[in-house]
Amino acid sequence: MTMRCIMTTLVSVWFPAVVFWTMCPSTVVAAEQDLTFAVADGNISMKGPADWVRQKPLVRMIEAEFSIAAEQGDPADGRCTIMGAGGSVQANIDRWVAQFDDPERKTTEKKEIGGQQVYLVDLVGTYKDQRGPFAPAVLRENYRVLGAIIETQNYGLYFVKFYGPQATISAQEEAFHEMLNSLQVK
Repeated sequence: MTMRCIMTTLVSVWFPAVVFWTMCPSTVVAAEQDLTFAVADGNISMKGPADWVRQKPLVRMIEAEFSIAAEQGDPADGRCTIMGAGGSVQANIDRWVAQFDDPERKTTEKKEIGGQQVYLVDLVGTYKDQRGPFAPAVLRENYRVLGAIIETQNYGLYFVKFYGPQATISAQEEAFHEMLNSLQVK
């Protein structure tokens, strides 16, 4: 192919395409990502934070899972899981507290979000990271859990557990609460 043929092709085909592409920004702008996710067979939904990465859950009982990039200097990413489960609200709060070796901070709060009673838990200290009921626990210092137990009328209890190194969780605390505040239950 001669140089003249190449130039003619570039000018006649590629140049108009580039001009059209730059003149029509709507054709190049991706649609805003829908970050809404649902659990409970689509009956409970929330909007996930934009910079959290949706993951395939590590275990089948978890219905939705996110990975949250570690803050600089933190040894690991954060993890947020959403799932339904049984037991009482207090028994589940006690279970989360027991996952810490004498927590430095332990606060709980009850509030209404999206027409549902939500119990918020904030724990800081040495976390006993156990990847299964029979797996040995690995102690993780300076960890934090932000948890929410959503008490629904028709779908039982739903748990949102956001945990990881304290700086990572603290940096994303507002995003966690924004996600909870987007709660909608059918």
